Amino acid sequence: MHILITAVAVWATTALPGITLGDPGDPTQGVADQALTLLVVAVVFGIVNAVLKPVAKTLGCVLYVLTLGLFGLVVNALLFWLTGWLATRLDLPFHVDGFWAAFWGAIVVTVVSSLLHAIVRRVASVDD
Repeated sequence: MHILITAVAVWATTALPGITLGDPGDPTQGVADQALTLLVVAVVFGIVNAVLKPVAKTLGCVLYVLTLGLFGLVVNALLFWLTGWLATRLDLPFHVDGFWAAFWGAIVVTVVSSLLHAIVRRVASVDD
């Protein structure tokens, strides 16, 4: 479920300028191709976060404290930007053009995935 939620959150970022899904020169790419791309990008983003975020938090703990946690926004942006770079290297049609696109994209991913997780938890608790 986490991968699906992350894929939806990544899809929401494509409404931002500088973040694109699909190849503009390829009009044959359908919804299924885009959905598969989003799922793979969500997996890549999950791996990047699982591996590098703890390292960044450990190495940058002083900056987290000094900025009252705002340095986390920069770390999340850099991890999202790295995900876009890796997606390009894996020949996935997902592109993040620069730090500021990644910065706002990371915020959108955080907000959308948090909201979706809250909805899923609430629905699951009602079903119990």
